Amino acid sequence: MQGKSVNILGIETSCDETAAAVVADGRIVGSSVIASQTKLHEKYGGVVPEIASRAHIEKIYPVIAEAMEQAKVGKDDIDAIAVANQPGLTIALVVGVTAAKTLSFAWDKPLIAINHLHAHLQSAMLTEENLQLPAVALIVSGGHTCLYNCESPLELELLGSTIDDAAGEAFDKVANILRLPYPGGPSIEKAAKNGDPKAIDFPRSMLGRDSLDFSFSGIKTAVLYYCCGQDMKGENKVDSMSKEEIADIAASFQAAVIDVLVRKTQRAAERIGAKTILLGGGVAANNELRTTLQQMCNSAEPPKKLLIAPKQYCTDNAVMVASLAYHKFEAKLFADLTLEPKATG
Repeated sequence: MQGKSVNILGIETSCDETAAAVVADGRIVGSSVIASQTKLHEKYGGVVPEIASRAHIEKIYPVIAEAMEQAKVGKDDIDAIAVANQPGLTIALVVGVTAAKTLSFAWDKPLIAINHLHAHLQSAMLTEENLQLPAVALIVSGGHTCLYNCESPLELELLGSTIDDAAGEAFDKVANILRLPYPGGPSIEKAAKNGDPKAIDFPRSMLGRDSLDFSFSGIKTAVLYYCCGQDMKGENKVDSMSKEEIADIAASFQAAVIDVLVRKTQRAAERIGAKTILLGGGVAANNELRTTLQQMCNSAEPPKKLLIAPKQYCTDNAVMVASLAYHKFEAKLFADLTLEPKATG
């Protein structure tokens, strides 16, 4: 990385991935290092905040050092330090924020605060040279399901969000009901490949004709009742089900969730006259979601362009943090050393 490139070191610790990356000019990825904690949380069926925080503390500086080494840059080559400071697990965010502030002070570099959700959308725009705006941006992850009106990388208006369980959280909980491994998203998708998505008519919660908010608690409960009975007094029938029956449940559940996500996105796109649809977040790696959303974009009048985050950047990563930070760097939107983590954002 030579010349006048703007090199930004990005840091991400919002949940259970410790990540660092060096990105030049918002799009040239010099390095991306991620220390996953999936194995640590697997036996609990979800992320345990205290375990996540301890793992971040152990991994943060080795991950940063490796990212710098892979990018072949030293501190003098770095123009700014960017960190996701919201939203997320506060006890996890504080590790990344502390590391970023320390490096900013020690290296005398500007500090840039990044909203983790906005950064997910940057992953979808990473390689696009001719972004057609306005765009509807859909973020689907373990903790969030949101729709935004995207006027630019720095101008995002929230159109709707989840009022209870996020889509990714519902995937994890249903996977647990079906005795499938954690994390639930990939497990549900794998099981669903062999199932009939029309086998069971699970509910689609649309929350009214004009609503752009999401609710996935009802479908999770519907799966629970289907497997354990309405009175919840019986044992989980999954233990005696065939693989085919479990596959049908997984496929029907997945189809219902995707149906809601796509229909809400279509509703938002029609409302703002969107030319482009952006898709990011961990659940954006789901092939059925990607395919169905593409079909919706192709059949729209006029057709819309779909930009999806590459699969390696769907889950939490620091490339998206450093990439979005470039736009804030150009706009001189810097934070100071009083920066604090926020659980919501």
